[in-house]
Amino acid sequence: MRFGINSFLFVSPFKTESVKLFKKFKTWGFDTVEIPVEAPEHIDPAALKAAASKEGIAIGSICACMGPGRDLRGSAAEQKEGFNYIAALIKQAAEMGCPKIIGPLYSVVGKKGPVTPADQKTEFAAVVKNLKALAKLAQDAGVELVIEPLNRFETDFLNTCEQGLKLIKAVGAKNVNLHLDTFHMNIEEKNQADAIRRAGTRLTHFHACGTDRGTPGNDSLNWGPIVAALHEIGYQGDVVIESFTQDVKVIAAAAAIWRKMEPKRDDIAVNGLANLKRLFSKKSKGKKTLSVKTQTTPNKPHMSTKPQTKTASTKAAPAKAAAKPAPKKAAPAKAPAKVAPKKAAPAKAHAKAAPAKSHAKAAPAKAHAKVAPKKAAPAKAHAKAAPAKSHAKAAPAKAHAKPAPKKGAPAKAHAKPAPKKAAPAKAHAKAAPKKAASKSKK
Repeated sequence: MRFGINSFLFVSPFKTESVKLFKKFKTWGFDTVEIPVEAPEHIDPAALKAAASKEGIAIGSICACMGPGRDLRGSAAEQKEGFNYIAALIKQAAEMGCPKIIGPLYSVVGKKGPVTPADQKTEFAAVVKNLKALAKLAQDAGVELVIEPLNRFETDFLNTCEQGLKLIKAVGAKNVNLHLDTFHMNIEEKNQADAIRRAGTRLTHFHACGTDRGTPGNDSLNWGPIVAALHEIGYQGDVVIESFTQDVKVIAAAAAIWRKMEPKRDDIAVNGLANLKRLFSKKSKGKKTLSVKTQTTPNKPHMSTKPQTKTASTKAAPAKAAAKPAPKKAAPAKAPAKVAPKKAAPAKAHAKAAPAKSHAKAAPAKAHAKVAPKKAAPAKAHAKAAPAKSHAKAAPAKAHAKPAPKKGAPAKAHAKPAPKKAAPAKAHAKAAPKKAASKSKK
């Protein structure tokens, strides 16, 4: 794997005299340089080859600049101009010993808008036809054509890895492959790592760009999974920094760079390379990320507590169980006033009194509405726990059985299960008056 730099960061257009940048790039530690050739007449291929050899840096790729009029899906004249331009780049690449031509090798950049399905088919067929012919020229020259999907703001033709794979499959040439760019993928792909894995061995060129077009590794992108995916598919191609600044006015306008991304332009190259080398190192293998962590998961604690919430509600946590059965008038303060208006001061034994020992919804809520029909544990607990003396005066059994159906289903559950297995409840309901009488006598 080699690390490269796109010269657009420093100059546009690149001309023969621009080879003076090669020494700087090599000093910084780059293995390759990517040269955007805006017009074939701007460069002398032999001079570029000699300068690169002198500085010990490889010309890894030529970036096709698909400006106005160069459109393989456009009018006949535009298709011809686009074809001739790419054909000229193929010839120059071979002369420089450059192995590949990369970029949006299908249409003019900036052409976007709604296209009918019928027109899409027509345009797709035109691009495939042109690329088939260009692939043959490139194969004869020993050059590879690597097609780059762009984001929706730059083209409507090819935006995703999936669309790119469809196109190269239709072309059907071994020397036509896929080029992915993190900046564009950040906009278009659901998951960049998955896109890389889908591309697999057809991915032969890679642009590492910050999400703001600044320094890779000093942005919001989570680089760990991306690097891991590249390792997973055995990627051995170039990883090139393609970033832009306001210093190059033409490119700044074309790429919508309206502010400084870093304090100094050189920082993007120097720090970006250091970040990439660290990310791609054998020790990290993509597991560590230098980027800001954007995948915070505030919902995880909430998700983990959901099961507890459900368990609490089904097992009748005192607060929630009390809230559901009698949401209208079952406030603890009101219930005692209606059921035991005379002398039922010991509200502890009452069905809707204090939540600490209340009958229907308080402490033993587990055994109340749902468990009572089976074992009637609440009935026994009620018979034992309720103070006989105070409860006898309030006649809670009868008073509770009648009002409960009107205001609370829990009371019904209490009244019905008691006759089945809760004999103490019956005895309690009937015997209460006797005990009360004896109490009054005493």
